Amino acid sequence: MLKKETFVPIQFFKKEAYTGSMNGMRYRIKKEEEGLEAAVYPQPYCYEATADEKKTKAVFPFSEEGRQQALEWINQQFVEKQDLWAAAERK
Repeated sequence: MLKKETFVPIQFFKKEAYTGSMNGMRYRIKKEEEGLEAAVYPQPYCYEATADEKKTKAVFPFSEEGRQQALEWINQQFVEKQDLWAAAERK
């Protein structure tokens, strides 16, 4: 699970997207015009090579509170879609 205390600071997103993975689930957080966009999708491909229909996205305010909300949302997606991530990890 992602921890807000050890995750990249909000200032990081002013310059670039942040990507990572855990147990079959990949995630990306990026600053967009409407705020901080978080996306989760199954392995094995990077964000750009994964079909849009396989991605789940949500937008949060571009603030420290929004960063924390995005992390909580990613962790929630990880728990709720365990079967999807486990299947992706086995491939």
